[in-house]
Amino acid sequence: MTATQPLDPSFESVLAFWEDAGVDVATARALARAATRVARSGGGAPDAAPTPNAARISAPGQKRAARSPVDDARARAAAATTLDELAAAIAAFDGCPLKASAKRAVFADGVPGAPIMAIGEAPGRDEDAEGRPFVGRAGQLLDRMFAAIGVSRATNLFITNAVFWRPPGNRTPDAGELAVCRPFVERAIELGRPKALILIGGTAGQAILKRPEGVMRLRGRRFAYGESGLTQPLNAMVILHPAYLLRRPQEKGLAWTDLQAIAAWLDELGIARAGAV
Repeated sequence: MTATQPLDPSFESVLAFWEDAGVDVATARALARAATRVARSGGGAPDAAPTPNAARISAPGQKRAARSPVDDARARAAAATTLDELAAAIAAFDGCPLKASAKRAVFADGVPGAPIMAIGEAPGRDEDAEGRPFVGRAGQLLDRMFAAIGVSRATNLFITNAVFWRPPGNRTPDAGELAVCRPFVERAIELGRPKALILIGGTAGQAILKRPEGVMRLRGRRFAYGESGLTQPLNAMVILHPAYLLRRPQEKGLAWTDLQAIAAWLDELGIARAGAV
């Protein structure tokens, strides 16, 4: 006897009715099949016909179980029709555990609808205090890096993060924290409609591109970012995180090589750069 043994047709019709009403009947179906197996193997028939477990199955008029944090994030993100509405939805969202220890949600800075969108990892201490991404030492270095190729959050750049609340101790956000924030990041890209994505550091590159390689294998390459809300894929590139460059200044040569590649790529895409010839 297997788990696919058909049930009594009358009982199956009752289960189908409840299932159509939105009730989870998997437990009741499993119990009924188990009872059938016992009876047919000689173990004796049960004293009473199997019935749905009241603790697990709600009546059609009762509310279903609460949706998961990721589903909640997806619904809130989809409801936002502007970047301002998305910022408000993020601030009201309670599904990310990091919110409990952070001072505030840190969403974005720069020009909404800019042709370039940069996405980092997560807020740090300074960002958590001020409410804007990349405002500490690493952010100041990033601004200088971008300024060297004519990119600025005052003119042609919108900048955000893959996670919107500061992880304790500035640790790297974990997979669950990245997953629950991802619907908001995807919606920011859909609403911002940039022509180019610059992913800052390995964590952002891996999370947004859904690739396992480390930053040294991701940097300097052109990728196609495409999600269901986009009419066509976006060009994306990964750069070294400025915090990494502060710890390892000897790698600034690699960073400059990547910036030159981005500058050439932006020119190909027809994106104006301040000071470009």
